[in-house]
Amino acid sequence: MDHWKDIFALADIPPLGARVVHCGGVDIAIFRAADDEVFALEDRCPHRGGPLSQGIVHGRRVACPMHNWNVELKSGCAVAPDEGCAREFGVRVEDGRVMLDLSTIGRAAA
Repeated sequence: MDHWKDIFALADIPPLGARVVHCGGVDIAIFRAADDEVFALEDRCPHRGGPLSQGIVHGRRVACPMHNWNVELKSGCAVAPDEGCAREFGVRVEDGRVMLDLSTIGRAAA
């Protein structure tokens, strides 16, 4: 069974930007790095639940817009000395389309 869902074109996300999709009862922020690598995290900072999608992307991190916590895009974990992690989801780019791994959403909801 194919568990990858085509959600939108990579071009729909600005470089160093994000776009939010609602899937499986979860708001998921899809981030695009300067080199077009994509990352998917729950759109909720591990600190106080701020919307990570509204933060500033720099390198492979995003700064939460509420309290400036830095979160690693690959793992969803806050950068020390801060602690905590946002849930991460499987995502990839295929033929210019962003594909979301639905099986990782199901595991997160369980």
